[in-house]
Amino acid sequence: MNFFLCFALSILVLHAGGMASLALDNSSEQWKKVSQTTQVKAGVARLGTGSSTRVRVKLYDKTDYNGYITEISEDYFIVADAVTGATAPIKYHEVKGIKGNNLSTGAKIGIGVAIAAGLAIFIAVIAGRSDNKNNSPCTAQITVPCPPGCVCIQ
Repeated sequence: MNFFLCFALSILVLHAGGMASLALDNSSEQWKKVSQTTQVKAGVARLGTGSSTRVRVKLYDKTDYNGYITEISEDYFIVADAVTGATAPIKYHEVKGIKGNNLSTGAKIGIGVAIAAGLAIFIAVIAGRSDNKNNSPCTAQITVPCPPGCVCIQ
């Protein structure tokens, strides 16, 4: 009887230990899903809304959406197709991955300043060349000997 009681108790302890590890695995998966949902929410909030916010969303059911974000809610966000304009509400926990590109306001200003500076330098170089041609001693009639700094072809 003592042997049987010991054996039953050891099986019960082993069984309970196995169930505990399953429960821990389940909570680990839930933690990963919650973490993924939080990251998706933060990413969508960072991208913002508008037709300039291009996104590519992949869901766990292997559905892909390409377009832009039109609305952000607490539980979902809405993606409008870039070509057709059809909208689809997507819950955060359904998202497997999201990629998007949206330049910040500072980046847009920096690009604009760089383009303006490049254009100003280009105009200054062109204006400098046109002034140089009119006042150059090389454009005068060929004389003998050649003016200093010029290469005369006779």
